[in-house]
Amino acid sequence: MSVATSRGLQARKAPWAPLAKRATPYIVCVGGFLIAWQILSVILGEARLPGPINVVVQTWDPYISQPFYDDGGTSKGLGWQILISLQRVAIGYSLSAVVGIAIGGMLGMSRFIGTGFDPVVQVLRTVPPLAWFPISLMVFQDANTSAVFVIFITAIWPIIINTAVGIREIPQDYTNVARVLKLRKGAYIREIVIPATVPYVFTGLRIAVGLAWLAIVAAEMLKADGGIGYFIWDAYNAGGDSSSSQIVLAIIYVGIVGLLLDRLVAFAGRKFSKGAA
Repeated sequence: MSVATSRGLQARKAPWAPLAKRATPYIVCVGGFLIAWQILSVILGEARLPGPINVVVQTWDPYISQPFYDDGGTSKGLGWQILISLQRVAIGYSLSAVVGIAIGGMLGMSRFIGTGFDPVVQVLRTVPPLAWFPISLMVFQDANTSAVFVIFITAIWPIIINTAVGIREIPQDYTNVARVLKLRKGAYIREIVIPATVPYVFTGLRIAVGLAWLAIVAAEMLKADGGIGYFIWDAYNAGGDSSSSQIVLAIIYVGIVGLLLDRLVAFAGRKFSKGAA
């Protein structure tokens, strides 16, 4: 083979080399995880822990092949169940973002208010999400509204804390410049506070979206009509031959959606930070 031919082959292979190099760790690690999972399934027994092969075989029709089937009522595919949960998360998370940024901004701008309300925030943020569910049911008398409230009250604390911390961490030089320029309150917030606190706010939003997704799955297990949490609990109560595989598949879906939500908020944060800079 001539030198020119050899270089030509290398040139054709070159574009695939970086892709193969990046994909190798994922293939090796994920493949190793699936093999270990299958071995553990064999040791424990398929009835107790279905392996990846069992999960695919037992849930292929209709849960994998038809994610958006609808037989009426709560008998829906996993695609619809995920969308039902996402709808609740979108409402609760959006409310927590608006209210959390507003409260966090107030706590950060006023040292007196921030110091006074700090014990309240520190106590309430440690309350487990499901502890709020009975109270919300008593107040709202509606399972769907209660689930949204649980998302709201779970997600709001990291947003409040990170927003307040971001404002307090604004360099003193920025504040001094604002005083020299005699910026009005609105201009100070728009020109200095917002650009300086955007990274902190989106850190809080990123933490909050994960907590919101965790909360909705747990809340739907207790009392809800539809949703991925409801699907998991319903499959467990059904106790059929494929129930464990359905639960494992739903857990995988939950993890994938949670990852996508996290990446989405992180992407929005990067874009917003560039625009605010």
